[in-house]
Amino acid sequence: MKKLFVWLAAAILIATSCEGDRSKTLKVYNWSDYIGEDVIADFEEWYQEQTGEEIHVVYQTFDVNEAMLAKIEKGHEDFDVVCPSDYIIERMLNSGLLLPLDFSAIPDEINYIVNNRSPYIEGMFRQINPDIDANDYSVAYMWGTTGILYNADKVTDEEAATWDVIRNPKFAGKILIKDAPRDVYGPVIITLRQKELQEGTVTLDQLMQNPTDKDLADVEAYLMEVRELICGWEADFGKDQMAQDRAWVSLNWAGDAVWAIEEGAEIGLNLKYVVPEEGSTVWFDGWVIPKYAQNISAATMFINFMCRPDIAIRNMEETGYISSNGDISVLESQIDEEFDPIDVSYFFPGATEVCVDPTLYPTRHTIELCALEHDWGQDTEKLISMWSRVKGQNADYTTVIVIAAVVLIAIAWFVRTNMNKKKRSKAKRK
Repeated sequence: MKKLFVWLAAAILIATSCEGDRSKTLKVYNWSDYIGEDVIADFEEWYQEQTGEEIHVVYQTFDVNEAMLAKIEKGHEDFDVVCPSDYIIERMLNSGLLLPLDFSAIPDEINYIVNNRSPYIEGMFRQINPDIDANDYSVAYMWGTTGILYNADKVTDEEAATWDVIRNPKFAGKILIKDAPRDVYGPVIITLRQKELQEGTVTLDQLMQNPTDKDLADVEAYLMEVRELICGWEADFGKDQMAQDRAWVSLNWAGDAVWAIEEGAEIGLNLKYVVPEEGSTVWFDGWVIPKYAQNISAATMFINFMCRPDIAIRNMEETGYISSNGDISVLESQIDEEFDPIDVSYFFPGATEVCVDPTLYPTRHTIELCALEHDWGQDTEKLISMWSRVKGQNADYTTVIVIAAVVLIAIAWFVRTNMNKKKRSKAKRK
């Protein structure tokens, strides 16, 4: 027992001493499936070339913004680099959980931050907090729109051009909705407030920042109509269901739509993606350095490396999402004569007629109809409560099937159990 105690004490001492020296360790916390293959290994090699020092990346992933935030906010986890979404960046910024970024120590020839920021991205990040420039605390990684992914052989372009397609009884049982209250609330309230938006009595940003009780009630009423028609609330399987022709309409993100369109084409499906004419929301994920980070210099180098154009292209092509990098080489990598030329000069200055996929880069007209999502602060609970009521009262087809299956299994088990009892009883009597 004494030897066992000595060994345990030694192991703890070694672990503690290793954890204490974090100069050669970088802890990165990112979304699942959200980085190019071998990019981490390439960073470790590049870091050593630039600094003469070794670095080991401890790479962990999360699937929910709030779960990541809880580890930092309540657990004080010492992640060096994290990739939260826009409204969580806003919450962390407002809570003092972010450290300012300083790229001044990086030599100009390998500083990929300043020159590669898109003016559109910079402008949107300034909207995150009117009093604190979020560009000083975060660097955008990927971005995209929320729209409608649809089967063009079952749903016409005209039908998909409005958000009301998700409550069209013609597609009952073939509609999927993201299990993401913020991403659903935004498009719905924009749709419901079209008159006010056109009259100028309210702005897109005001709708996203200052939800009223009436706004929530109206969105809830709208979604109560939608819930009767959907075949499921989904967090990630929607793109698969669409690519397998199990659903025809899906409220989805542009990045997932790109994947589904490509997958569906392999079995002859004609899937398309559109941002409906009423408008929608744009979302951003960005790199930040949390308050409890232990290796700030390596974290800064990592964020810089992720902004290198060739790395941005690799991440974009391997994940299917849209890079926030504004370097012209990123645009050139996406040019495809299959598409009609569109105006993306809001993102790449001067690019007024470029043949790119509008799912990846919406037209200027479309992007002007899209709003940035915001953190609701204490009102977040109102959103969650509304969402719970909508989902909790939903008796969609998936739920009915699951309940029916459970009941049938229970009946079968009861019958079989009783039959087995009778058989055993007869055998004993014999």
